[in-house]
Amino acid sequence: MINRRRLVDTFMTLAGIDSVSRRERGVVDHLAVRLGDLGLEYTEDGAGNVINGTAGNIVARLPGTVPGPTLLFCTHMDTVEPGNGVKPRVEGHAIRSGGDTILGADDKAGMAAVLEAVTVLKEQGLPHPKLELVFTVSEEIGLLGIKEIDFGRLESVMGFVLDSDGTPGKVITRAPSQDRIVATVVGRAAHAGINPEDGVNAIQAAARAIADLPLGRIDEETTANIGVIRGGQATNIIPERVHLEGETRSLDNNKRRSLTEHICRMMTERVEAAGAQIKIEVEQIYSSFALEPDTRPVRMALKAAANVGLVAAIEQTGGGSDANVLNEHGIPTVNISTGMRKVHSTEEYLLIEDLVNTTRHVLEIIRLAGLNKE
Repeated sequence: MINRRRLVDTFMTLAGIDSVSRRERGVVDHLAVRLGDLGLEYTEDGAGNVINGTAGNIVARLPGTVPGPTLLFCTHMDTVEPGNGVKPRVEGHAIRSGGDTILGADDKAGMAAVLEAVTVLKEQGLPHPKLELVFTVSEEIGLLGIKEIDFGRLESVMGFVLDSDGTPGKVITRAPSQDRIVATVVGRAAHAGINPEDGVNAIQAAARAIADLPLGRIDEETTANIGVIRGGQATNIIPERVHLEGETRSLDNNKRRSLTEHICRMMTERVEAAGAQIKIEVEQIYSSFALEPDTRPVRMALKAAANVGLVAAIEQTGGGSDANVLNEHGIPTVNISTGMRKVHSTEEYLLIEDLVNTTRHVLEIIRLAGLNKE
């Protein structure tokens, strides 16, 4: 039986520990104590050194008590900004921050649910197959942590990432790929009042390039955005250099590639027509995934949700998660909802009942795996 008070306390404790991306050491240290108390074997890898962070990923293992497929449960430990000094508080049936920070339910609701589920298994001696628990760093800034996992050491045949918003019971089976586009527009500096005709305004050239780009929702599967622009030094200087950052996403890899190529070509043409130059770098951040409804983790997640009285539903998302990388490495993985709402904002909140239901969902997935039925 789930201990609601303990579950809420676990979440509140996790939420109160600073862990913005690349600065997760406090949560890792807390987690190490919690896993040790549960008697779980765990390791911390060297991801922190690779990504210039303070901590690595944690992989913990719970030996099985019955035959069955090894299951992987994955959550991430980092949060977005403003994520320092979070003061979680219970307001009625919900948990909120003080209003000047995020809450961090993304993804500490998932962490709390997994920890409570394992605690219940241990306390009550419930039968279960072998479990692998993966807690990653720096998910929010490009899935950096999961990319450093030693996949050769994982035994899981399927995975469940707990990192989706909305009411528990939702099962994400499709997610997009993403390209990051970084461009530098180079013009020519000159005095804006004495000899402006000798200059080439990099801001103006960049503006012309951006103005004609296909941005926003391109179709039901594809989006594009320019989200960062920096340039200029002073009003009396024709700006010489502008930095741009953008992205493309699509559930269809071919669409993403074509859109990225189109955007790069348009930017180059517009900038050069304005007399400036442009350097563009493109990096694929992660690949898309699409699981069919009869895939084992999909069936298991849906059946488990229905068994505990949740509305089970297959959905797709426009965001990436650790599930993208797990699928890319051959571990069929779905992303299940945890109840977090208004994530990445100071209005973020979590209903206590959703936190409980997420834990019930996890426990039922484990039970079904132990029965080898889904």
